[in-house]
Amino acid sequence: MEEVEVAPPQAMEVRIKILFTSLCHTDVYFWEAKGQTPVFPRIFGHEASGIVESVGEGVTELQPGDHVLPVFTGECKECPHCKSEESNMCDLLRINTDRGVMLNDNKSRFSINGKPIYHFVGTSTFSEYTVVHVGCVAKINPAAPLDKVCVLSCGISTGLGATLNVAKPKKGQSVAIFGLGAVGLAAAEGARMSGASRIIGVDLNPNRFDEAKKFGVTEFVNPKDHSKPVQEVIAEMTNGGVDRSVECTGNINAMISAFECVHDGWGVAVLVGVPNKDDAFKTHPMNLLNERTLKGTFFGNFKPRTDLPSVVEKYMNKELELEKFITHEVPFSEINKAFDYMLQGAGLRCLIRMGE
Repeated sequence: MEEVEVAPPQAMEVRIKILFTSLCHTDVYFWEAKGQTPVFPRIFGHEASGIVESVGEGVTELQPGDHVLPVFTGECKECPHCKSEESNMCDLLRINTDRGVMLNDNKSRFSINGKPIYHFVGTSTFSEYTVVHVGCVAKINPAAPLDKVCVLSCGISTGLGATLNVAKPKKGQSVAIFGLGAVGLAAAEGARMSGASRIIGVDLNPNRFDEAKKFGVTEFVNPKDHSKPVQEVIAEMTNGGVDRSVECTGNINAMISAFECVHDGWGVAVLVGVPNKDDAFKTHPMNLLNERTLKGTFFGNFKPRTDLPSVVEKYMNKELELEKFITHEVPFSEINKAFDYMLQGAGLRCLIRMGE
């Protein structure tokens, strides 16, 4: 733990007092510095909730005291993507893992004795205060419990939106979910909310199957238990294939299986997991010509500022359950325990209480 100085927000920036943050696998991935250009030293953390402490020049829709979710990707509301109803991939503020400074002046707002400490995906929530571009801040219902809705600022919305916004299963349809981590279980929760009749969970770890029942998963397939490809197993179970599938592992073989296990004529497969940079997706073109659809999604196709407030309302209306995603809780002073839980594969989300 180190004391850092957090500078006031500049134009179009907001300084937020972070109250709760949780650990997402992306933090661990960049902390381990695998396969990217590491920026050092930097403050990690990107799944969080807090209260606006102060606002910079030009900020009109937020004021001190507002309850907010900082988000790793943004919505400037001006670019072609933001003006499109179909995209959430803002030209100005979409995720940038290499940038460690603010857009306004290419400088960091964090420092120790005048030396800069760099930002991470524009959020850096493992700090009691952080400075974020206004376009990456979703203003939410002040009655929403910040210790629950903080998980909506990354992984849970990604999985939930992949199902609700992209796969769009109809009531009574069947859905296969590949990967039963937090994102996959959020995708299952979306299938449950949509009224899917069968939700088939696919994972190599059978220990995840019991937990997944809480999220509406009705059947389980472990590819290791079968001699034939898992897409063939699912096709046999479902009389030709599932109506929808959502892939949440990033494993290229799981992506191909997720596509090939959907029913011809109307099946839709959605890819969520991030692949390795050298991966190539291979399938026979007839799988597409036979009227299967393959889609990708980023952050569940939610526009952060426009859409996240309504996802919070789904929780407030008891349509969406969030408590079951939070399996551990630690004070900020014991944040390393959260990393230990994640590296051991224990539970789903570990909530970190700031100021303790």
